[in-house]
Amino acid sequence: MLPERKQILVVDDEPNLRRVLSAQLERDGYDVHTAEDGEEALQILKEHHLDLVITDLRMPKVDGMELLRRALELDDELPVVMITAHGTVDNAVEALKTGAFDYLTKPFDQAEVRAIVRKALRTRDLSAAEATRPESDALEQARYGIIGASASILELYAVLDRVADTPTTVLITGESGTGKELVARALHENSSRRDKPFIKVNCAAIPKDLMESELFGHERGAFTGAVGSKPGRFELANGGTLFLDEIGSIPVEMQVKLLRALQESEFERVGGVKTIRVDVRLVAATNSDLKREIAAGAFREDLYYRLNVVPIRLPSLRERATDIPLLVKHFIDKFNARLKKNVAGVESDTEAHLVSYPWPGNIRELENVIERAVLFSDGSQLKVVDLPSELRDVTTPEPPTAVPASEASVAAAVDGLKEQVKAAMSRLERELIVKALDQTSSNVTHAARLLKISRKGLQLKMKELGLRERDERSDP
Repeated sequence: MLPERKQILVVDDEPNLRRVLSAQLERDGYDVHTAEDGEEALQILKEHHLDLVITDLRMPKVDGMELLRRALELDDELPVVMITAHGTVDNAVEALKTGAFDYLTKPFDQAEVRAIVRKALRTRDLSAAEATRPESDALEQARYGIIGASASILELYAVLDRVADTPTTVLITGESGTGKELVARALHENSSRRDKPFIKVNCAAIPKDLMESELFGHERGAFTGAVGSKPGRFELANGGTLFLDEIGSIPVEMQVKLLRALQESEFERVGGVKTIRVDVRLVAATNSDLKREIAAGAFREDLYYRLNVVPIRLPSLRERATDIPLLVKHFIDKFNARLKKNVAGVESDTEAHLVSYPWPGNIRELENVIERAVLFSDGSQLKVVDLPSELRDVTTPEPPTAVPASEASVAAAVDGLKEQVKAAMSRLERELIVKALDQTSSNVTHAARLLKISRKGLQLKMKELGLRERDERSDP
């Protein structure tokens, strides 16, 4: 039996563009539907199962942004590619934030169209496979090298799916130890730039008077000690990705030069007159509140908006406590191999302590704790005594009051403690979700924005917590 042909909808009010694009897609083996505006496109969406939508941004009646929003309400896994004119790229970036898969800038060539279509359809197929995978299997998966299955991590996966293989600037925020560099590397390694350099700069570690030379390079004799010419990090990252960690530490006087380099993709070395052009994808990260820094005059507002094209906020570990058991298992396996140990897991009361601890150092602190515990453990299971004193002293839910009378009842009591921890976490998640739904009149899309997770992530969590009946009567 021949494989089913993919269904693609092309939406544009220009007949010639519809005709040319449809002809190419049909030659590539796809079935193509066409619509001249968003209103006609919505009708086709309701009548057909589609694998991809390619739509212009500017159209009469229902424009591309409204079509995007309503298409994702009908099918939140449907990839939508936006077509934009050269001067309206900012609108396309806004569409990416809303949920568009990618965008094409007019005029585009056949190779560019073919690459984006293949990538979008591949992502669609992977999403369908993930949806049909057994839940127990899906929870054990680590995507992009990131461990977790909480709603916030599902949201992170969705964002990375959409923006990894684009040139768009990304600003990663989050507390220290939440994995900002890991996400930056994931963006690079899952892009077409993966074979080019990934250059990391810790802006907080560079003296102010050397910052310009570090970023843009210098010519011989530019300053005392400049005995030769030296390329900067922008040049070294040409064709690849430049990761500026702790971006909030860049001096104000340097920020205008960085802004120009980002906007124009060009700069001059210190002491040089030759303009150097580069092709660099910028990813920045900070644990600072940049809006507060802007108010204090320590960070330029125009640079902030240039960096904050696609914001990614990484949750603290205490916000994703349901992921702790998965992370613990991952770190035990890692340190078993490194330290030549054979720890099989953790006892239930040990897990309760790990889940209840607030983790001010986040994942980095958890990793260090598990390494120490594995190193000093003499048994096959990590015990509370293997943990640092600050974790041993943490308050955990009370165990059952009945005194066990046998080994079987002891095991039952331990299992009961573990279930109490999970139940307490589920109650807290349920309360937060119900509160968000109440504040938004049970509109799931608005509630998801309030909770800072994806609509799909919220729907999955509502299903898990038995709140789907509210979903059914929420969004139109």
